[in-house]
Amino acid sequence: MIIRVQPEPFDLGSETDAFADAQKSMGAVVTFTGIVRDLPGEGLDRMEIEHYPGMTEKALEKIAAQAMERWNLGDILIIHRYGNLKADDRIMMVATSSRHRADAFAAAEFLMDYLKSRAPFWKKEFTTSGAEWVAAKDEDEAALDRW
Repeated sequence: MIIRVQPEPFDLGSETDAFADAQKSMGAVVTFTGIVRDLPGEGLDRMEIEHYPGMTEKALEKIAAQAMERWNLGDILIIHRYGNLKADDRIMMVATSSRHRADAFAAAEFLMDYLKSRAPFWKKEFTTSGAEWVAAKDEDEAALDRW
């Protein structure tokens, strides 16, 4: 498992290639990349993401370990950024590998659902009309019910 919480941008191609190259005897690699969305009509100036170093990594390691136990995986990569991000910046990446695609897809979805709703990150959006903390969405919470 590779877990990185970092302020700097990551190169999606390089990260994907390095992860895939390390997957010996695996038949599938699934990746997902989250991107900061602009807010229609509000003009997102930036999104500020906060976390507690140490606590965040432990929480991500715990959920990754759960995914490794639930599915037959080769490995997991989670990268999540913090600090100030602009619209169209890459905010996070998940990669999973397995011998067969079903486990890789399921584990990636599980991890993404967790990252969206339960990972210990706090997001604040700064727009032309002010700043506001991003609240949890009902649909994100409901997505966890299937796991």
